[in-house]
Amino acid sequence: MAHQDIHAHRILILDFGSQYTQLIARRVREIGVYCELHPWDMSEDDIRAFAPRGIILAGGPESVHEAGSPRAPQAVFDLGVPLFGICYGMQAMSEQLGGKVQGSDVREFGYARVDLVGKSKLFDGIEDHMDDDGVFGLDVWMSHGDKVTTLPEGFHILASTPSCPIAAMGDDDRRYYGVQFHPEVTHTRQGGRILSRFILDICGCEALWTPSNIVEDAIAQVRAQVGDANVLLGLSGGVDSSVVAALLHKAIGDQLTCVFVDNGLLRLHEGDQVMAMFAENMGVKVIRADAEAQFLGNLEGEADPEKKRKIIGRTFIDVFDAEASKLDNIQFLAQGTIYPDVIESAG
Repeated sequence: MAHQDIHAHRILILDFGSQYTQLIARRVREIGVYCELHPWDMSEDDIRAFAPRGIILAGGPESVHEAGSPRAPQAVFDLGVPLFGICYGMQAMSEQLGGKVQGSDVREFGYARVDLVGKSKLFDGIEDHMDDDGVFGLDVWMSHGDKVTTLPEGFHILASTPSCPIAAMGDDDRRYYGVQFHPEVTHTRQGGRILSRFILDICGCEALWTPSNIVEDAIAQVRAQVGDANVLLGLSGGVDSSVVAALLHKAIGDQLTCVFVDNGLLRLHEGDQVMAMFAENMGVKVIRADAEAQFLGNLEGEADPEKKRKIIGRTFIDVFDAEASKLDNIQFLAQGTIYPDVIESAG
């Protein structure tokens, strides 16, 4: 059976600087759909090459009516795919499509109740309340000062609050939607259903981005890249390198060699536990480098935490290099890095 492409159905998220943007990406992935987060000024060519099934314009701290404030690339509107603007993303979409945005005398931050005043594919059947007069409502989380005051052509008002008459807008024909609230936070009770409605139903994505599929995809990629070559991995016993070791062993078996640097700073018997888990139970080739004396010697007399961290890092590299130099026929070096480290490094 051909390998399933779990990246085929994908969502592009453009970041305008919101504190919640990473949370949007998390929610999309929890739905089971692959997504990538890119800055708002992503090039037109890169957007087309990414070929998203839908695009989310995230929030941001700026005002769209100020000179030089961020705008969505024109390719976002030219691709003809569904579009979902959140907070600043809704305001930018409105301004670029001919609507108007103004500053508000009333800033909304925190809980709000919005009334669903228009029919749309986005909210159909999704609500928290129904008033005595039959008006449906949602409990949401707001964080904004500016607001859309004039709709772009083709849009209708979908939700409203007393201080923000256009709290959500939509154009079902083009599949363009905007919400002034934040569906990605847990305070918006139906936020997950709203995002699922947009991604699965309106964009037509399949939920292929699941843990089991991700593992299968990673193994297939490793086998295609590595072939019959040999791989070396520095194994610390922590989550990052341990997950990589397990995946690589499943993918290439004895082509993997791990160097476990025992620095003498682990918990009691933790070094033995690492060897038992990987070498004995899983059958991974693990070389144990007993470097306790070297680490403690290099750290002797040093009290500054940051200097200690750098000493430990340099010593790890020295020990790992010494062990790696004893090995022949190694073509690849493997490394495990968790996503928060990637975010912090990129930032």
